[in-house]
Amino acid sequence: MSYKIDNAIIKKDRLGKITLIDPQRVFDNEEAFVAIKSDDLITIQLLINSILNNDFKRWREITQFSDRDTVKSLFVRLGYTKEDIAQMLNEL
Repeated sequence: MSYKIDNAIIKKDRLGKITLIDPQRVFDNEEAFVAIKSDDLITIQLLINSILNNDFKRWREITQFSDRDTVKSLFVRLGYTKEDIAQMLNEL
């Protein structure tokens, strides 16, 4: 099972004007938006998918966190290979 986060593109021009690019009109009825960098969005989706795949054994192996740890670094610490991440991305 994979989990998909609805998303659109927020584009900012040179003058600072922000335009929502949402061709599928997913956000037509929304009044507020959160902007997340695209690589962070992919990381969040991968993180959710790994949890949904019940991969809790790997998660329990991480016993200490630092304030400097990023979500992206967790995948390395969890032992995911490039192939594992590519497979999870294909499931998106």
